[in-house]
Amino acid sequence: MQSLDCESNFPAHSDECAALVLDTIPLVMGLFKSTMRSLRPAEISVPQFRTMLYLQRNHGASLSEVADFLGLTLPSASKLVDGLVKREYVTRVMSEEDRRRAILTLTAHGTATLQEVRQEAIAQFAQRMAVLSDEERTGIFHAMRTLSRLCPSGREGEVGK
Repeated sequence: MQSLDCESNFPAHSDECAALVLDTIPLVMGLFKSTMRSLRPAEISVPQFRTMLYLQRNHGASLSEVADFLGLTLPSASKLVDGLVKREYVTRVMSEEDRRRAILTLTAHGTATLQEVRQEAIAQFAQRMAVLSDEERTGIFHAMRTLSRLCPSGREGEVGK
């Protein structure tokens, strides 16, 4: 991983900035994944938990969209979702417009479970960030808001606002 001294590289060129983001995001995601893995209920697999997070952001997503998000085949995604439906984290309803399309929605139980895990994850990340200066935390806050504008915000892949 390339180390860039931010103080000496201002203004950063877009290629330097992109390299730093690409080198840093996997590290942050690794920390995120291990935190979420430790916080999720034991009866929910990590892919199922990721499905619940996806459905929270994409209310009424189809089974096909979930499969695409997870990189699974439709039968594998269907089996995964079956477990969530069985435990009453997710509902699956056939679309009235297209009987081949299953519409997936988090239940109140699924939403409450995600909220509990999210609050605990925030608390754990906040503890880690407490060692940073106010200036460093402010920098991270502004960088994350800026990056979020570049990322797809929904199923259609439009750039966030």
